[in-house]
Amino acid sequence: MYNYCPRDGRPFREDEQICPLCDFQRTIEQSPSTRPGIPLPPRTSWRKLLYVKQDYPDNYVDDTFLEELQKNANVRHYEYWSVVLESTIISQHISSIVIFVAVFINLYLEILSSHALITIGTAGSAIGYGFWDWSNTMLTPDSNFQRRKIFKGAVLFFLTLLGLTPILKTLTEKTSEDTIWALTVILFLANLAFHDYGSGNRRNIKYPGSLSTNAAIFASVVLASRLKTNLHVFGLMSFAVQWFALFPMLRRQIRSISSRGNLALTIVLFLTATTLFSQISPAIVVIYILGMIFLTFVCPFWLIWIQRYKNEIHGPWDEARPKILHGRSFDYN
Repeated sequence: MYNYCPRDGRPFREDEQICPLCDFQRTIEQSPSTRPGIPLPPRTSWRKLLYVKQDYPDNYVDDTFLEELQKNANVRHYEYWSVVLESTIISQHISSIVIFVAVFINLYLEILSSHALITIGTAGSAIGYGFWDWSNTMLTPDSNFQRRKIFKGAVLFFLTLLGLTPILKTLTEKTSEDTIWALTVILFLANLAFHDYGSGNRRNIKYPGSLSTNAAIFASVVLASRLKTNLHVFGLMSFAVQWFALFPMLRRQIRSISSRGNLALTIVLFLTATTLFSQISPAIVVIYILGMIFLTFVCPFWLIWIQRYKNEIHGPWDEARPKILHGRSFDYN
């Protein structure tokens, strides 16, 4: 004899007290129409396929379901000094912002002359472009034509910037000083937050890196409008374009070529920022040094320490991801 489930009438053995088709225990009532000698219909094995109609509910799992459970299969294990070296790109960008602010303050207080800033910026751009041209191994045969094109574009850009200098100087003339400083802080924070730290692209700055560059240039325009002469405005704006648009690409180039060169550049930027701000505000220098120590040495240790609490699980409940085996065939797992 065998029993029938009162819910859907499917037969079950007499020793079964729980209906496998239901998600909770039910009382199996014996059907009055049972006839001895009728064999129990075979049940198909359960498969992890929702699109196939089976003799099991959708939420049914067997004992083998958790055999494919994997914990922390894709977790990356970090080494302390490698993380310290990777954090230098953040330290470099923060140091760049601090250096630019120090240059503006010295220019605003007339400690630094506009002629000296233009000379330093032009010489630095020439040296940086020479290093870029020398280290770039992907030059095309028409490199001479490209050099002439870049030179013409640079001359046209600086002439355009020189013509727009009187407009930039009077752009925020009616705006209060507090609004200017607050807006500058917000824009530099946006530049710091949206900078493309992880990109390996050495030539183009893409979104959201372009948003970071635009925020820095806008902050430079706001600051330049507080300077006294048109030459001061031109010097600061030309330096801003070189510092926030061209210098990040040079930093990526150095980072991709040599880790020692990247570390040396980080130290140079750190010492330059400390030296420039030491005459402006010793308190800011102390805060800057402590922030760099925390960011470069404490945060990597913190990241490695909290890795022990990471619990990432993978199993048969994950969505299937196709894998290309031989160019055209696919395997889903």
